[in-house]
Amino acid sequence: MGDEGLSADEILDIVDDDDRVVGQAPRGRVYRERLTHRCVFIQARDPRGRIFVHRRTPGKLVFPSMYDMFVGGVVGAGEDYDTAALREAEEELGVSGLPQPVPVLTFLYETPEHRWWSRVYEVTCASPVDPQVEEVAWHAFLTDAELEARLPGWDWVPDGLAAFHRLREHRAGDRG
Repeated sequence: MGDEGLSADEILDIVDDDDRVVGQAPRGRVYRERLTHRCVFIQARDPRGRIFVHRRTPGKLVFPSMYDMFVGGVVGAGEDYDTAALREAEEELGVSGLPQPVPVLTFLYETPEHRWWSRVYEVTCASPVDPQVEEVAWHAFLTDAELEARLPGWDWVPDGLAAFHRLREHRAGDRG
């Protein structure tokens, strides 16, 4: 996640531990120096409730050729999460007129290599998808059971997998 549609020179907002903007930097520097920025994750389902799953192209800057159960990417400088979520979802799914994705949860994704605030959204996409060939090497809509069956065997993007587990825990908490 994180490099969709943006060059290494694209300016991103840098945020603090409370997700407040404290500066700006080019995306390449943000990644090199592990500066905290913002990303959006959108779980897109079709009208039958199946989840859009895809494999990233080999040329991706972050997590090339890995599978993801979200569309999304970085939030640009001066852009808010909601605007980025709609932009990223429409770009990656190759649709227009998508309903505004609904925010579900926010968390800080942190590894020795990466650090970004992550807002997770949900949206239903009733239009036929036409994913960007530069972003998506393969795609399908999978049922929850089909996705669960593939979790152990496929090479998933780590931030998407973290978002997926948090979303699942959030939903379980809503039922309990």
